[in-house]
Amino acid sequence: MSSTEHDEVHRTSGRENILEVRDLVVTYGGAVQALRGVSLSVAEGAVVALLGSNGAGKTTLLRALSGTLSLHRGRAESGEVRYRGKSLKGVDPAHCVATGLVQVPEGRRIFTRLTVEENLKAGGLGVRGHGDKAADYERIYTMFPVLAERKSQRAGLLSGGEQQMLAIGRGLMAHPQLLLLDEPSLGLAPRIIGQIGEVIGEINRQGTSVLLVEQNATMALGVADHAFVLDVGKVSLSGTAAELSQSDAVQRLYLGHGADEAPKRETAAVRSTRKLTRWVQ
Repeated sequence: MSSTEHDEVHRTSGRENILEVRDLVVTYGGAVQALRGVSLSVAEGAVVALLGSNGAGKTTLLRALSGTLSLHRGRAESGEVRYRGKSLKGVDPAHCVATGLVQVPEGRRIFTRLTVEENLKAGGLGVRGHGDKAADYERIYTMFPVLAERKSQRAGLLSGGEQQMLAIGRGLMAHPQLLLLDEPSLGLAPRIIGQIGEVIGEINRQGTSVLLVEQNATMALGVADHAFVLDVGKVSLSGTAAELSQSDAVQRLYLGHGADEAPKRETAAVRSTRKLTRWVQ
């Protein structure tokens, strides 16, 4: 599906795009081209998955969206990124967060010496207009009960799955309108990966749009509305999650089985009524 056709899908669904990326070219050190004319969009209230192998450019794209590209010696050479209709060119990370564009980075990047609650508090620093911090904590602790049990414990003592919960919770403390999730399932057990998918669905049901960067295509396509496949810095495939889960190329490269074994995907109606199960280790 082309970028124009993808936009038409969003228009006919009655939803505006919260994020639009057009012909984005990114280099590192002025020499290595990481993105080669990437175009994609995220509709308001949608979950969009971005699939691709290591080195495809997925993390580079998130850096370009979150304002952190220059911190890694990256530079957007051409193209455009618009969030809620406004250009993100030259916008710093703090401004992105203040406007509701929040990234949960790959590798969790929690503050290991701080407690769970101190990590969550750090996620809400600098966010204006959301004064009820007690309600913010309650939201996170309801979603992740184990964090409530360990709120006074140092974050570095948590298991890998619990640290991922904390990283997501810290991002939610900033009240994102669009949440950028970078490989949330990386290094975790299959049972925990399934629970991550449930959490992403719950976050979306609570009103947050999500751009999910993942190598685990089964989980990503199970929770997403639409998906893009990034291959060596370019979008090679795009369409609804159901369409891509049936694609021969996606089956072969990312799912590792035939089309008759495609991952089961919940419809929007089912997701809207499903309740999040307790995330336990």
